[in-house]
Amino acid sequence: MTGELPEYYFRVRENGATVFRVETENRQRRIEMSEIAVVNIRNGQVRPHGDHSLTPQESALIDDWMAERQAVLQTRDMDDIYRAIDHLNLTTHWAQTKADAEALEDVTDALLLAMHDLRSVLVRKKADRLLKGKS
Repeated sequence: MTGELPEYYFRVRENGATVFRVETENRQRRIEMSEIAVVNIRNGQVRPHGDHSLTPQESALIDDWMAERQAVLQTRDMDDIYRAIDHLNLTTHWAQTKADAEALEDVTDALLLAMHDLRSVLVRKKADRLLKGKS
């Protein structure tokens, strides 16, 4: 390995992370990772591990990581939506130019229901936003 290792490591989990302190100052020069906390991004909860008490520096580091992680997740969500728009366009092109009757029969009902559901939600949310703007 080249370069300095970070002092803390965040093992990402579905709803947050497990936070470790990285230690290399031992006789064998081995990397040791001590779990210090578990972070839940959804509710903002930070639970120290075992008897460990988080220092103000560790708490600030975790808060910074949570803010950065939430920004990354929001960016990914928007990217996923734009990809979905691309996929809808590609699906339209496929249905119009390449799909045979059997393939269309296989997917038409599922696509129509999904698009109807999406349209209903989008129209309702748009109406809510318009009504809030008039208030």
